[in-house]
Amino acid sequence: MSRDGADARRASEAGESEQRAREIYREILRRTPEHDFDPTIERVARVVDVLGSPQQMFRAIHLTGTNGKTSTARMIDALLRELGTRTGRFTSPHLSTVRERIAIDGEPLTAQEWVRAWDDVAPYIEMIDAELVASGKYGAGGELSFFEVLTAMALAAFADAPVDVAVLEVGMGGEWDSTNVVDAEVAVLTPISHDHERWLGHTLPEIAAVKSGIIKPGATAVVGNQESEVLEVIAARCVAVGARLVVEIETFDADADADGGVAELDAEAVLAALPDGTTPIALLSRAVAVGGQLVSMRGIGAVYEDVFLPLHGRHQAHNALVALAAVEAFLGGVALPADVVEAAFASVSSPGRMEIVRSSPTILVDAAHNVAGVRAAIDTLEEAFAFERLVGVFGAMADKDVEGMLVELEPVLAELVVSRSTSMRSMEVDDLAELAREVFGEDRVHVAERLDEALTLAVELAESEAYGVGAGAGVVALGSVVLAAEVRTLVGRG
Repeated sequence: MSRDGADARRASEAGESEQRAREIYREILRRTPEHDFDPTIERVARVVDVLGSPQQMFRAIHLTGTNGKTSTARMIDALLRELGTRTGRFTSPHLSTVRERIAIDGEPLTAQEWVRAWDDVAPYIEMIDAELVASGKYGAGGELSFFEVLTAMALAAFADAPVDVAVLEVGMGGEWDSTNVVDAEVAVLTPISHDHERWLGHTLPEIAAVKSGIIKPGATAVVGNQESEVLEVIAARCVAVGARLVVEIETFDADADADGGVAELDAEAVLAALPDGTTPIALLSRAVAVGGQLVSMRGIGAVYEDVFLPLHGRHQAHNALVALAAVEAFLGGVALPADVVEAAFASVSSPGRMEIVRSSPTILVDAAHNVAGVRAAIDTLEEAFAFERLVGVFGAMADKDVEGMLVELEPVLAELVVSRSTSMRSMEVDDLAELAREVFGEDRVHVAERLDEALTLAVELAESEAYGVGAGAGVVALGSVVLAAEVRTLVGRG
């Protein structure tokens, strides 16, 4: 066969795989969605049993928390790969394609790999679906959910690759999350705040109790900055299961942060209330740099100074510390080579997290979808960008604390364009506009049913002749992960 003929054949096969991958995604989407499910691990436990327990074929690092999970998972993945380890990464939700959720060696599954992963598990999924429906335990439509199927596909794909280590982000919670069929050696808990209260509880201790369920006997729990009542719950879980506790201790004040100076580690007060043997870690200093920031961190095994992180925001520096400590813990608490740390963090990206997607004017997208996430986004905007006039594009899921997010945004945004994503969960634009007017006032709120129209209007408002045109004008789109993803697609980043 000629080279042209071979190229044509490969292109045809690739096109067929893309079409089949889209069909499989539509098939999985018809199942119970991620936000409406039965909180139980029994169903996935049955799936992996019939699959031959693929989760036992590799080591694992497991992440939960409220915000920062995906960025932290990507950092852990980068560090492990820089150490020469073959990795699998399972995160959610996705931005451009569902195949992003399952990555091997840092790359999302190709269409062909996605089809193969589905074909490997499909007969077993069908078998368990039939069992569940026949049992009637979960009602007439009691088939495996969307996220349960994706979890099975990820675990099977990682075992088949095979990977050395899987970095797994929970879908929701922890104790009963589908990913918790994995017995991870390291459990990572990013900051815990209020979200998904319908399933997780209405108080921080209740939420922490569910999330700390990923900490397994004999494991190491690496814990980011937490409220004291959250830390108490996590510490109690560690004592109960005999897990080692590694805790981030806040060590520097605003002055130290501003001048980049390294602060002294003073953890005695916090450690006194924690189990014996608790190991402190700390973000020692950070300074804004071109394209990101320089961070100095005290990990489990060493101090790492002036590491460049190409991401903006204090929260990303804290994520970097937790990721570093997680890998140190995974390797037994030893220090990592400085060149490995520097190269890994320099390579990190986190799409949709305070990401610049266009210039003139600057357009940023951020996946902030709860109050804590919006606060982190605002801190980053104020620290890393010098906007004189900032206009927001905002849309959110109806089950979120929408008013709380708007209240946080009001002092920062000159004007707000409310819209919605294509998600069925999105708050209706008229309802959102009414709420926004109560917070921002009538004159500062604009309405656009379509997201593309919202983005165009926001750019026009940012560069309005009445306010002048220049580098000080910007647009930020936030409020939901789906909205962030769709704005990325509109500007050609999807």
